[in-house]
Amino acid sequence: MQTEHLQTMVTELLAAACQQGAEQAEAAVYIEQNLSVTARLRTIETIEHTHTNSLGVTVYRGHSKGSATTTDFSPQAIQDTVTAACQIARHTAADPAAGLAESTRMATQIPDLDLNHPWELSPTQATQIAQECEEAALAYDPRITNSEGASLHTGYSRFIYGNSHGFIGGYPSTRHSLSCAVVAEKDTQMQRDYWYSTARLPSALQTATEVGIQAAQRCLARLGSHKIPTTSCPVVFQADLAAGLLRSLCSAIQGSALYRQASFMLDTLGQTIFPTWAQITENPLLPRGLASAPFDAEGVATQHQQLVTDGVLQSYILDSYSGRKLNMPTTGNAGGVRNLHIQNTGQDFATLVRHMHQGLVITELMGQGVNPVTGDYSRGAAGFWVERGEIQHPVAEITIAGNLRDMFTGLQAVGTDNHYPGSTNTGSWLIDQMAVAGV
Repeated sequence: MQTEHLQTMVTELLAAACQQGAEQAEAAVYIEQNLSVTARLRTIETIEHTHTNSLGVTVYRGHSKGSATTTDFSPQAIQDTVTAACQIARHTAADPAAGLAESTRMATQIPDLDLNHPWELSPTQATQIAQECEEAALAYDPRITNSEGASLHTGYSRFIYGNSHGFIGGYPSTRHSLSCAVVAEKDTQMQRDYWYSTARLPSALQTATEVGIQAAQRCLARLGSHKIPTTSCPVVFQADLAAGLLRSLCSAIQGSALYRQASFMLDTLGQTIFPTWAQITENPLLPRGLASAPFDAEGVATQHQQLVTDGVLQSYILDSYSGRKLNMPTTGNAGGVRNLHIQNTGQDFATLVRHMHQGLVITELMGQGVNPVTGDYSRGAAGFWVERGEIQHPVAEITIAGNLRDMFTGLQAVGTDNHYPGSTNTGSWLIDQMAVAGV
């Protein structure tokens, strides 16, 4: 469907909601097309081509809210969806915080963030790339004895959002990825690892050969893993895992956790929560960014903002509802944080390891052992043991433990190795001390 047709659909839907008694209304239309293929052990395992339509409407009668969705874009189905939302609103309890974001916060300009780069691949071409990726891994070393497969995904979506403030806007976007997971074997030990690449632009992906080889190298490096004695030591979180620590911070300063008092970061606005050199930003307007968006899920204009400056928490992460619950304005974060970044301290990964001198490099985490209320952190882990500033051997079947507040304040350095894929941009983290449970 053309953008103009989708915008007309949203406009008519909002008008129908107001005709049925809604005082405020918002609606969104989402269309997605995906091609996904998987090759395993040199054969094609799956080919999936999907097309998804979704339309959702939310209406407000006073402070009572009703929502309904449909995947049927026929005029009657759309009318029925509006009616259903209005009926629900008549029977729900009033919530003083419910309602649209303030009209003065609506985006008035929608910049082109260069998010739309379709990849015109046939299923045959896609499977050839996936097979090439897996073959590069399998052929890299005879110790690579098995594969969980290589997968290619290419997706295109179009999103239109509008509300009764008169705002309507949308944009197309694409996302492509290539991944590979393999198994290595030596003596009686088997190890698994993977690698992937993801981007808005097909040419920005690593090549199939590069992804396959990197998956093989990561897997081989883990052969010979064994436990270590229980200890307390410095820890380096590899960059892709350090990104998870940043996301834990965002979850803790998100409005929904704060107004429910279910966060270990309650009442920390304006307080020092990281070392004084730490700078953490969000940039939703990053061209081709994997999480970029010109406006949030409520039509509020997004903007570059400082979350942490000189170690001090500058802002919570709020949509209009959580903002009202906390008596604060929205920060334009309905739908989440977009393109998070922490400034590095200038050392590459090898320098971080030398500076640690003795300790643990974490390359894999297992389990969900993070308590969002207390900040207690306990995860199964694997990685490498370091002595005299050099990696000595791989480590497995251990548990690391600490508290996120202590881990944030104990951050010693952030590496320059911020080349890991994803929308959270960080290098590896060196943390001063954590408990390690081994044998």
